[in-house]
Amino acid sequence: MRLAAGLVLVLAVSGCTSGCTVAQRADGLRPSTPVPTAVVPTVIAPPQAEGLDGTAGAPGPQVCTAITRTLTARFRGPVTAKPYAWNDGGLPAMDLCTLLLGDLPVTIGVSALPVQPDTLSRLVENPGSVEPLPEFGPDATISESRIVFRVADRAVRIMPAGGIDRDPADGIERARAVAIAVAVRAAVPKSLRPARQSDETCQLSTSAAERFVQLQVQLRRDYRVHGALTCIWGTFDATVSVVEAFNQTTIPEADRVPAPAFAPLGQPGYYLPDAGELVFRQGKRVVRVTALTNPPREVTLDALTTIVDPLLPLFIN
Repeated sequence: MRLAAGLVLVLAVSGCTSGCTVAQRADGLRPSTPVPTAVVPTVIAPPQAEGLDGTAGAPGPQVCTAITRTLTARFRGPVTAKPYAWNDGGLPAMDLCTLLLGDLPVTIGVSALPVQPDTLSRLVENPGSVEPLPEFGPDATISESRIVFRVADRAVRIMPAGGIDRDPADGIERARAVAIAVAVRAAVPKSLRPARQSDETCQLSTSAAERFVQLQVQLRRDYRVHGALTCIWGTFDATVSVVEAFNQTTIPEADRVPAPAFAPLGQPGYYLPDAGELVFRQGKRVVRVTALTNPPREVTLDALTTIVDPLLPLFIN
């Protein structure tokens, strides 16, 4: 009987131990399910639609046309400019124009809003060999692809096709690039564009753009390129754009690796969260919707769709 009683006690203790272990496991915290990391855009400016080179766009004052006579005399050769300007919808948003040294294009950009503490550093090539250019100020730099400096409260970026300090057949010499920068520095204060340049068609999406940037927009850049609509809304910390292009034969984003996610808009449509971009084809039109913030935050497909939704009847018809 003592043996039987001892065996019952052992079994009881054993059962309690097993039961307690199960109870502890049940009461313990469950392994946490990993939460997907939000994808935030890593770009400074959205991809440019075809035709944005100054052959069409916004009329009005621009640096390139203002410096052709000065540089023609300086270089003793023809320097011309394309007559129109456009904006890249980046952060910072840059008003752009095309200077032509003979047949060589040089893209000159002036920030559409006053500089912020990190504006120049965002415009500097990275990666790349970057050197200071002290004659243009303490933050001025020159690299193989561009010169970046400040004029009053604006940032300036000069980018010759083919680069700087390369074979003159492909790019331009450093001395010539610096001479262009000198002429630009003198012309910028007289060539600034008004902060607001709007088209009534773009006004349809203004409230949606302002909900995304969470402020009343300080910058508007609306114009047409070969008839195709461009709408840009901006603040110091965010830029939203809708850019239409006609007869674009391909959508380059479709060839990215890994392939972009399909979007339920257009035929076809793609969503690229790391670029803050929705791009879709509708008949002969390709439409790009982008949104960028500084510091970066997630740009959802729903946010981009909401921005472009008021304009969809225009693109469908």
